[in-house]
Amino acid sequence: MDVLVRDGVIAEIAQPGLAVVPDGAEEIDGTGRHLFPAFVDPHVHLRTPGQEHKEDLDTGTRSGAAGGYCALVCMPNTTPVLDSAPLLRSLREEAARHARIPVGVMPAITRNMEGHELTDMAELREEGAVGFTDDGRPVVSAGMLRKALRYQKLCGGVIALHEEDPTLSAGGSMREGAVSALLGVGGIPSISESTMVARDCAIAGYEGARVHMQHLSSIDSVRAIRDAKARGVQVTCEASPHHLCLTDESIRESLDTAKKMNPPLGTEEDRQALIAGLLDGTVDCIATDHAPHARDEKEVPFEQAPMGTTGLETAFASVYTDLVLPGVLPLALVVEKLTSGLALLDLLTPRVEVGAPANLTLLDLAQEWTVGEHGYHSRSANNCFAGRRLHGRVLLTVAAGAVVHRTPETTSS
Repeated sequence: MDVLVRDGVIAEIAQPGLAVVPDGAEEIDGTGRHLFPAFVDPHVHLRTPGQEHKEDLDTGTRSGAAGGYCALVCMPNTTPVLDSAPLLRSLREEAARHARIPVGVMPAITRNMEGHELTDMAELREEGAVGFTDDGRPVVSAGMLRKALRYQKLCGGVIALHEEDPTLSAGGSMREGAVSALLGVGGIPSISESTMVARDCAIAGYEGARVHMQHLSSIDSVRAIRDAKARGVQVTCEASPHHLCLTDESIRESLDTAKKMNPPLGTEEDRQALIAGLLDGTVDCIATDHAPHARDEKEVPFEQAPMGTTGLETAFASVYTDLVLPGVLPLALVVEKLTSGLALLDLLTPRVEVGAPANLTLLDLAQEWTVGEHGYHSRSANNCFAGRRLHGRVLLTVAAGAVVHRTPETTSS
């Protein structure tokens, strides 16, 4: 089909060659390529303010645009923590000046993400918060979470939860199991996540409140979400490309610190459970948990390295290569899960339809490329797929009606 964009909106979708092209319009040849609604990510770390040596609004959103994304939602574990209206206002103003694609902000649930005192969620909502999270840290106190959910019901905005019991995960660097034992690396048991997921689903159900579970990684977590949804609990959840494509076995040979993340890579049983969750609707979206780090921070022994991997530039290609091409997941489902994340925050889902805002990404599914071969748009290079040969290259991204990324081979006239 031909797709005509005018004044930032999809104005016409016509049979090939039949769209009326206005004088002076740029024509982009999409022959043999695929045009999708651009992707959205409800879970990224842009490191602004205070950690710009890892990433900033320009490099982070440039990385997102290169991955086919038209909108991102950033997390509050910055320096200082995003836990007040003045800080939120400042970041949103800076994003308006420097971000290449729209950025939403999730400030913290608790002051300084310490779990002891709630932030002024109503004031933060008035200042534009799209939700609240202490991502990077769990809300350990069940009583504090209950207070937050009651507050959230009054002011709106979903509560997004990093699920981890620190008394179980303390001292661990990867998933506890046969591989961690073989390597002699401290393990994080899967119950560190799944017991908190079950607890918080119970609290949300009791309060009649909404919660969103971030970066699921274990079979028991998927089961807990599935059971909670069956009981009518208002819970949604996400899975990340690295948990869908990799397991703890990938750490065995090299102890690659780019594969050290929280929650850690799970077993093959965990990976299959996440895939099944995508297929049956238990897992609502794919989110990258894009977590850039400086090179010197990751070039240390595995146990000493910080948790996190970048993911915006490789999200589609990794899932397409490992799960779509082998026939594990249908392409349409992957596109749906990559574009549905903002709907969980009551924000607009990109669509390729007349009258919709022009949020589009053009891909060559046949093109192969090597991750990191020519560097990254992100400031950081800690990508868990580095060196992998992947299929599916983003050639062009349109966000809010403007071209925000294009590759040299994207022909135009």
